[in-house]
Amino acid sequence: MRTQAVGVALALAVTSLTSPAQAHPPTSTARVWVTTPDRAELLHERAPVSFRRGASDLTTITVDPRTSYQSIDGFGASITDSSANVLYRLSPAEREKTMRALFDPKQGIGVSFLRQPVGSSDFTAETEHYTYDDVPPGRTDFGLTHFSIAHDEQQILPLLRRAKQLNPALKVMATPWSPPAWMKTGDSLVGGRLKDDPAVYDAYARYLVKFVQAYTRAGVPVDFLSIQNEPQNRTPSAYPGTDLPVRQAAAVIERLGPLLRKASPRTKILGYDHNWTTHPGDIASTPPGEDPETDYPYKLLQSPAARWIAGTAYHCYSGDPSKQTDLHKAFPSKGIWFTECSGSHGPDDTPPQIFRGTLTWHARTLMIGTTRNWAKSVVNWNIALDSTGGPHLGGCDTCTGLVALHPDGTVSKDAEYFTIGHLSKFVKPGAVRIGSTSYGTTGWNGHLMSVAFRNPDGSTALLVHNENDDPRSFAVAVGDRSFEYDLPGGAIATFTWDRNGSAPRPVPLDGATATASVNAAEAGLAIDADGSTVWQSKQAQAPGQWLQVDLGSARHFRQVALDSGGHLGDYAAGWQVATSNDGVHWSDAVTGRSTGQLTTVDLHPTRARYLRVTSTATSNHWWSLADLRLYH
Repeated sequence: MRTQAVGVALALAVTSLTSPAQAHPPTSTARVWVTTPDRAELLHERAPVSFRRGASDLTTITVDPRTSYQSIDGFGASITDSSANVLYRLSPAEREKTMRALFDPKQGIGVSFLRQPVGSSDFTAETEHYTYDDVPPGRTDFGLTHFSIAHDEQQILPLLRRAKQLNPALKVMATPWSPPAWMKTGDSLVGGRLKDDPAVYDAYARYLVKFVQAYTRAGVPVDFLSIQNEPQNRTPSAYPGTDLPVRQAAAVIERLGPLLRKASPRTKILGYDHNWTTHPGDIASTPPGEDPETDYPYKLLQSPAARWIAGTAYHCYSGDPSKQTDLHKAFPSKGIWFTECSGSHGPDDTPPQIFRGTLTWHARTLMIGTTRNWAKSVVNWNIALDSTGGPHLGGCDTCTGLVALHPDGTVSKDAEYFTIGHLSKFVKPGAVRIGSTSYGTTGWNGHLMSVAFRNPDGSTALLVHNENDDPRSFAVAVGDRSFEYDLPGGAIATFTWDRNGSAPRPVPLDGATATASVNAAEAGLAIDADGSTVWQSKQAQAPGQWLQVDLGSARHFRQVALDSGGHLGDYAAGWQVATSNDGVHWSDAVTGRSTGQLTTVDLHPTRARYLRVTSTATSNHWWSLADLRLYH
């Protein structure tokens, strides 16, 4: 058998893997925009970088355009009542300038998703909280005769209409913080539950439909609707909130679904709209004898109401984004949207600390963490606040927005403007997330994180975040082309390029298992398609150490990628690769030496069940495999 070992390349160009009749020749350069935590660069476009044939010895982010995940609806924030108030304090010219900076895809960042409160939230500039059907205490309005969105026509709707003019692709989600008080126990917008009455459930469903219809008539169609913000937040701090158990949520949705399908077929219902995990405070506030429903989104999607629910909306204030993947695995036909997270700060934090901390946390947790865990949107909270974090009526007094109005009348762009901008300016609605290796974690491990998207026009956008405070050098590979780049500590970069030729087709490793001669318990970390989890020998390299993969059944492949990720120097100094169909009788081994973090072994077309990689040399470094991949 003829064999050939090739170090550090993703894959050799093979005629059978080249897309037929390439009408679009591969691009030769990638454009790049960078934001640094010290504000030295803020969505600054640097000189383009050139692709070249061949490979690099550096840690290599491999972009895999043949593997696709979720489609994207958009990225943005909320024009709350407070945000509208702040924007209307500006002169008409300054307001237009700020709106363009936010929504214009060319002159600004092209915000493409807004989550709008249905009535009052904690971020209102009013002196009292409100809904669209408020009546005096002790009275009801089951006919919804007092319903009106006149409040929003003053500032909010004009801003929404202008935003849609600036970015016609903009999508709008609507979320209530509370039903009208007359529908609730306690007759208050703050706390309480819906009255346990079918007539109330019906009235609330009709109330939400009337809102959608009114907004549509006002020129702002509603694309998504959830029925309650944070339904387990039973003790909101002087702002609207409602305890909505699963059974009540399901009862409302069962009534809302048919009405909404008739009145506004475009509007999708999203469930839950709360944190990745139930907050300990929400568990503690559960009424005696009741289930805290820590599995709320699962129960809701298991209920009969699930037929009306497009998917689940999540917030960032408890848990981590991996919970989105857990839910996706349980309900793969349902979508996941990330719909709220606010930047915040401590009382003694300085502006540079606030900017750095918010930028880096949002970069790894929201920009990349949520999208790598199936989110179809990334939405911050307020799009604009003043420099004191207001106005607000109850609730958060340390929140930050995408932009801030200062006492001297100037408007600054906060960290969230740039984290959202690195997405919304380059990843268009309808884009699809594609494969890319990522070595960092949302919990911070100091490595490089990435996420990649293919836009509707066929172009690619790759986001890279350097978690470490020190600069990092790395490579980006697509097929047999790559480029090298240096990124400052804590920085974010977005790379974009047009169609880039062909790439090999990956072999799915679902159901595969792995073992090893050393540290066998963690061998599976090498084949979990997660570059942030790493199998390591945990001892110096020595001849005879091996890692073996059982694919479960015989599969076709012709290339093996041995990716040591960000663990510099931990590549196999010497290696051999052999295959088998029974785990006993092995093919002649392909042998070679590595010189860098990614080594690709080129084989003749092979059909085998087992693959074994054996160390053949000595090194003081451990042997690390962040990712072992097979290609057709």
